[in-house]
Order: sequence, then structure tokens, then C-alpha cells
Amino acid sequence: MHVKKGDKVIVIAGKEKGKSSVVTEVLREKNRVVLEGLNLMKKHTRPKKAGEKGGIVSVAMSMDASNVKLAEKSDKKEVKEKVAKAPAKKKVAKVTE
Repeated sequence: MHVKKGDKVIVIAGKEKGKSSVVTEVLREKNRVVLEGLNLMKKHTRPKKAGEKGGIVSVAMSMDASNVKLAEKSDKKEVKEKVAKAPAKKKVAKVTE
């Protein structure tokens, strides 16, 4: 996995695209990450003890790790991953006589 807990990331796909956050939890077996304050869903809770109130709570849900990219610590720009490409070969036609 390319991210770990505490990393600063930028979301590159989905409804939270373009937002930055910190990874709070990594779910390696599912290839998912939980981000602080992003991908929030409403959860309805019941009172567990007498006198306690139930209600609606916002909970951060996980998102696929492929939807996030590491961010630089100095500024909020994306870190571009460089992929080396093999030089293109020229096509040469062979002439048969």
C-alpha cells in the first residue's frame, strides 16, 4: 500500500475529489483508507443506557486507496509519480528482392 497512517493525501477521484486530508486508518486486507473529515456518512444511534440520548452522528467511512495520492509536506501540491518509459523504436520496412 502506498499510504500509511498519518500521511497527508489528496483525493484524486470520487465525490471528495481535490480535497486534502490525513489518513486516520488503513485497512490493508480491503485496500481501503479512512480519511479525517472526508467521506462522512450519517449513522443513527440508539440510546444504550437509561437516560442516554440517541441521535444522528457523522462517521468517516473508508474509501479505496487508489482514490488518494500522497501530498508534499511543504505545500499542498500533488506529488507526481514518475514512470520511466522505454524509448520508442523506429519502424523500419524491410525490402525483399
